[in-house]
Amino acid sequence: MRKTAAMSCLTALSLVALAAFASGASAAAGDAKPTMPMKSTQPTKATKAMKVTRSAPSAVTPQLPRPTGPYQIGAVNLHLIDSTRPDPYNPPQTYRELMVSVVYPARHAARYQRAPLMTSGASAGFNALAGVYNYSVPKGTTINYSAIKTFERMEAPAASGRFPVVLYSPGLGDVRSWDSVLVDQLASEGHVVVTIDPTYETSGVEFPDGRVASSRLLQLYAQAVADGTQTKFLETVVLGTRVEDTKFVLDSLKQLADGQDPDAEHAPLPTGLGSALDIGRVGMFGHSGGGFTTLEAMYEDPRIKAGINMDGTLEYTFGAPTDTNFSPVAQHGLSKPFLILSSDSTDACTAAADPSCAAVLAHSTGRHAAITLPGTRHGSLTDAEVLMPQLSRVMTPEEIASDTGTAPTSDVMAEEESLVSGFFDTNL
Repeated sequence: MRKTAAMSCLTALSLVALAAFASGASAAAGDAKPTMPMKSTQPTKATKAMKVTRSAPSAVTPQLPRPTGPYQIGAVNLHLIDSTRPDPYNPPQTYRELMVSVVYPARHAARYQRAPLMTSGASAGFNALAGVYNYSVPKGTTINYSAIKTFERMEAPAASGRFPVVLYSPGLGDVRSWDSVLVDQLASEGHVVVTIDPTYETSGVEFPDGRVASSRLLQLYAQAVADGTQTKFLETVVLGTRVEDTKFVLDSLKQLADGQDPDAEHAPLPTGLGSALDIGRVGMFGHSGGGFTTLEAMYEDPRIKAGINMDGTLEYTFGAPTDTNFSPVAQHGLSKPFLILSSDSTDACTAAADPSCAAVLAHSTGRHAAITLPGTRHGSLTDAEVLMPQLSRVMTPEEIASDTGTAPTSDVMAEEESLVSGFFDTNL
């Protein structure tokens, strides 16, 4: 068996339990159950999660590898409000609000505090949702992701110069910081990287006033199943919202580069940040649903010059790929450079495994390539590759391998960093 409904629509493996949750919620609402195949490894994972009751936090705080580029790294969080559209996840709200992080080449960074991988609110949400259903962490196990430090220094002055801008879109349910190894590496090599949280879709988004917007994806998907509107939900609410978020973030970055402060609270910005952005050179990459978002945003927005799709299907469909509900980018292709970077699994975005990925390769006139990383799994394209092997006290070897595969972590990360950095160096 290949993908669940949710996985086939937006991601290769993210939120593998979405269909099961939607089924249960729909049954409670009206006994309407979707008939969708589950990922073949899911029963084993679910069984483990029930048998293993590990409720204590991990005794070890995982460490992230130090970036190798010549630049120090700064970071700032921005609270952005788009008053031109209502929030489709929260209909009474007449505006859409986002949290993004800008990670950039910095100077005098040692004077500033290191940023956590996640805020406490995001960590709690990730533990409750994505950690369990995307990354095999046994239910009830708490990992303090907010104790893990990145190499970003909060609000450090930006380095002198103008740097290409790269957007990052996370997988379904993941948080914007869940590819910090690649993000920090890019920043250390001279890129400004902007990571975007899809509010109410991601596990948890913490705002400056302490509010945490928890994911509403499962309940809304359950309602769509009950109503028979799954495809519309995926087209207009999930991916359509993500693409519109991306466009709005680009508008906000233009304001930032023009010397304005787009932050909703107008919090002071790091010295020199606006002048560091070269918004004439914009790229994008994303994992799973974020990879889908990347190519579709490239198709719709001429400002994005190049992109990388990591393991994201390009089809709105349920169950196995049907070759009938391709996204616009899959139907028409791209005239811009792009890379499809895939894990070595049956759920990867490859021409052999996914017709939508074969279609975008066949229809594109821009420079493009498709590369598979041997011995990897879906989580290998995220921070799971480096963090999960350090959690052997709370995860079994089988659970870790289901996320990261069999290839040595150091080799996988070296290859990923080389491919991602090389692609943007060449095309921006």
